[in-house]
Amino acid sequence: MSSLSNPALPGRRRVRSRGLTLIEVTLVIGLVAVLATLALSGWNGWRKRIHNSQAQADIIAISAVIDQFFADKESFPASLAAIGRGDMKDPWGNAYVYVDLTTAKGNGKARKDHSLVPLNSDYDLYSKGADGKSASPLTAESSKDDILRANNGRFVGLGADY
Repeated sequence: MSSLSNPALPGRRRVRSRGLTLIEVTLVIGLVAVLATLALSGWNGWRKRIHNSQAQADIIAISAVIDQFFADKESFPASLAAIGRGDMKDPWGNAYVYVDLTTAKGNGKARKDHSLVPLNSDYDLYSKGADGKSASPLTAESSKDDILRANNGRFVGLGADY
């Protein structure tokens, strides 16, 4: 027997290969899962804020074009297509909704606040938000994520914030 393979010889230590135990592996997986969950929730919140900001910027830009159309023609456009914005989509892939409230046809379709008072007297312009659904009063659950124009353009933001 050689002296290298005899563990009983003094002065030689036995080297033992040590792997991870099941508990250590489980703890690492749990820690990674918690960190991934935190990162994902932060990412989703960031994306939601970006989409809301983009929809607000789009509504402000479309409102400026509608106001310019009114200044030139002394009437509001019949649709967004009349100002070249008919195919414009919100960040969630839905078409923006425009209703001319100065006509008899549009008057009954006005968006309403919590007291059921119309939000605008000239025209409504809004995005249906992430869920793609909307209802006339802002008290409806489907309207809380809408990005809308109110007070004849003095407010543009989330329906839940109005």
